Amino acid sequence: MKVTVVGGGLAGCEASFQLAERGIDVELIEQKPHARTPAQNTDKLCELVCSNSMRGAALVNAVGLLKEELRRCGSLVMQAAEIAKVPAGGALAVDRDVFAETVTARIHAHPRIKVRHEIVERIPDASAENPVIIATGPLTGDALAADIARAVGAEHLAYYDAIAPIVAADSINWEKVFRQSRWGKGAPVDGNDASDGTEPLRDAEALGDEAYVNCPFDEAGYKAFVEALVSAQKVEPRSFEDVRYFEGCLPVEVMAGRGEMTLAFGPMKPVGLTDPRTGRRPYAVVQLRAEDKAQTAYNLVGFQSRMTWGDQARVFKMIPGLEEAEILRFGSVHRNTFIDSPKLLDERMQLKTRPNVFLAGQVTGVEGYVESCAGGLICAILLAQALRGEAISPPPESTALGGIRTHLMRASDRFQPSNITWACMPPPPNRRLKKRDRYQAMAERALADFEVWLTSAPLARIATS
Repeated sequence: MKVTVVGGGLAGCEASFQLAERGIDVELIEQKPHARTPAQNTDKLCELVCSNSMRGAALVNAVGLLKEELRRCGSLVMQAAEIAKVPAGGALAVDRDVFAETVTARIHAHPRIKVRHEIVERIPDASAENPVIIATGPLTGDALAADIARAVGAEHLAYYDAIAPIVAADSINWEKVFRQSRWGKGAPVDGNDASDGTEPLRDAEALGDEAYVNCPFDEAGYKAFVEALVSAQKVEPRSFEDVRYFEGCLPVEVMAGRGEMTLAFGPMKPVGLTDPRTGRRPYAVVQLRAEDKAQTAYNLVGFQSRMTWGDQARVFKMIPGLEEAEILRFGSVHRNTFIDSPKLLDERMQLKTRPNVFLAGQVTGVEGYVESCAGGLICAILLAQALRGEAISPPPESTALGGIRTHLMRASDRFQPSNITWACMPPPPNRRLKKRDRYQAMAERALADFEVWLTSAPLARIATS
């Protein structure tokens, strides 16, 4: 019995280590030094190519909670990050060279891991005795990506990623917004239809046509907003990105640059909408759509953006109702390769169309170093349970690791990659808590549930240190 892992990044190395620590032999295939992606500069495993930051460390940050759960699982990536840690205030940042050298040394030294250097152009043959994990990241090679497309259907594989921002529901000023879909579907509903003026009473399914939240602009506010979009600082494409925007998912600032009224006739068109406070149609609107069933977060529909994060925070707060918005995920447009995981993966992260082939990391639709590591760890634990004849026991939905699985399994008309956010986990029973207290309560609940899972689920805890 042996598992083949393709890809020596965070997901692939974490999956390999977790399997090996559970007594399962692993062959890790990495294309370096024979080939590198345009983003890579060294031949080490687990090379961090975009930043040295693993983001917030506090438990009131969803990614901070995820890191703590990974530590308790014996994550190799978290162990290496601790060794390579550099001062970064409230964030976890690392010396990239030390980090990669530490992971590389640990992987090569493990008696159950064999590293093979080879360019993989097709999904390796897989069987129940020799399953395969594909963990090749967002810059998966063209030949392998084409083979994955053949396996899943080309329409389920994306090569370019356009992500809209997500804001926390309790940071929206519900007195300035209203619910209604365009074209007159559903009567307009005041945004503060809530028990305490901050959160909606009804869930998204019950709302139906009223599920959209509208942030109404007058003419002066709209024109100032467009001017701010056009003049904002943009993130320059990386050297390996050939940026060719799809007309169906243009960055909002690109649309704004085509003319002052382009957005008003595009994603901000107010047709079929009536502001119940004025009885008139707004000049323009930004529509928000619930990101999760509990409506703890909303995405800005059609607002994928290449503005810098600082300017996104500044410009998007010009939107009526979002003046104090907490942005849970910033917008982005960048080259990526990822599958439509909710349609393609089963509960074990196995391809439904290719038994014994599993996917992990950013190719599944997670964003970020820590999330990629988490994807590899979850995939390894679930696979180890199956290989050892144990019942599949995933992390609870209330945990951050469980939230990663929730994101990858949550049905969506247009699946988009995401970092871990609190919207990936169910809200606490007391929805009236202030934001920091609510996140603290969710973190405490997550760690309590996590410890129960860690001590009771088969192979959740590694056998060796």
